[in-house]
Amino acid sequence: MDLADRDRRLTHAEGLVRELADRGVVAVATSFVDNSGISRVKSVPLDRLPALAAWGVGFSTAFDYFRFDDWVAAPPGGRAPIGDQRILPDLDRLVVLAAQPGWAWAPGDRYAQTGDPYPIDSRLLLTRLTDGLADRGIRVLSAIEIEWVVSYEGDEYLPAVAGPAYGLTRLANASDYGRDVLTALAEQGVAVEQFHPEYAAGQLELSVSPESPVHAADTSVLVRHTIRAVGARHGLRTSFSPKVDAAGVGNGGHVHLSLGRDERNLMASGSGPFGLTDEATAFAGGILEHLPALLAIGAPSVASYLRLVPQHWAGAYACWGLENREAALRMVTGSHGSEEWAANLEVKCFDLHANPYLMFAGLLATGTAGLDGGATLPDPVDVDPASLDDEALAARGIRRLPDNMREALDAFVADGVLASAFGEPLAGAIRAVRESELELFDGASPEEVAAASRWAH
Repeated sequence: MDLADRDRRLTHAEGLVRELADRGVVAVATSFVDNSGISRVKSVPLDRLPALAAWGVGFSTAFDYFRFDDWVAAPPGGRAPIGDQRILPDLDRLVVLAAQPGWAWAPGDRYAQTGDPYPIDSRLLLTRLTDGLADRGIRVLSAIEIEWVVSYEGDEYLPAVAGPAYGLTRLANASDYGRDVLTALAEQGVAVEQFHPEYAAGQLELSVSPESPVHAADTSVLVRHTIRAVGARHGLRTSFSPKVDAAGVGNGGHVHLSLGRDERNLMASGSGPFGLTDEATAFAGGILEHLPALLAIGAPSVASYLRLVPQHWAGAYACWGLENREAALRMVTGSHGSEEWAANLEVKCFDLHANPYLMFAGLLATGTAGLDGGATLPDPVDVDPASLDDEALAARGIRRLPDNMREALDAFVADGVLASAFGEPLAGAIRAVRESELELFDGASPEEVAAASRWAH
């Protein structure tokens, strides 16, 4: 980034100040998501927006080593307090926050003081990987499903919405709250496609329209922040944890991906199984091959593995299948006649403790490696893998995904594709944060893990 870039940013921001002031904005927040999945924020009064846009505001380099509970898993050599980075808002993604009057927000990109891209910034990494696929003529559309629970205030989980799973009764009991969530999202330009009660007590879910991976990650951050803010105005606490209660069903963060070339959906216009093209097959095959390592990014907490168990629709087996909700990769075609715009691949084994930028970056990196290596897919699985015995699983090449963070992290460390895509500074920071969480919860019971993780994200 040179001085001309900074001048353009400053001019852009100056042009926004009056409009934002007319809409009642007095402050602008910009944030990034750290390696534990927490959004970290800096904010400025509105009149400082041009300076923020051009020059950013400082963050310690130690933030990339923050654990979910704010403990710093310090880098080696005593470097934690040394150095600085600058976060600059993406003004093209700036929104006035409907549930937080007086505030606007924009996702941020981080740069070194020299103006060079900060090597551990996950949003910039995802931008590069998305651009790399675009250079090959491939566009990616993606979205993240958001599941959450609402609780009465307090540290314990006390479901604040009553009614049966997927029940109209629960929707009625949550109608005022749900109306305010949907209204706030609409005012912020978020296109919600579905909203409904989910399985667990007090659990709800919404789905949004697909976007580019970077914008889908931005939207995921914004949607969760909005849900939490609306809940606070209703006197409720919000949890996106994969295990809110050790005995109950947790929250997932399922990812949907489709590839396109020109006007074709590569998930629906080929001669492969269920309409997959060769490119879509190779991309999905690359993801499937690297799923154990990807769990260290997409299921990044010790609590994640309390959710990732068979027969909970969590995708605990490394396999794929048409509309198979127990497979880690679920092929979705949509109703007959809608395949060209509806067909996509759903990754079911991830959850909302993940940094969404890192999660998409890992998927794109391994999918691209599949394209480069001509990866294939095994035969699709048309039954619940948990219904097969060990001999049948082995015969069909179906593996159980890691059932603990230690195993997933070891797979991540050994994965050359992710190491190359992420680079050592970022991969090393991820390792440090994961190792620190493993140390924190060494010997802890599931109940202790769920309680400690419940309200962090």
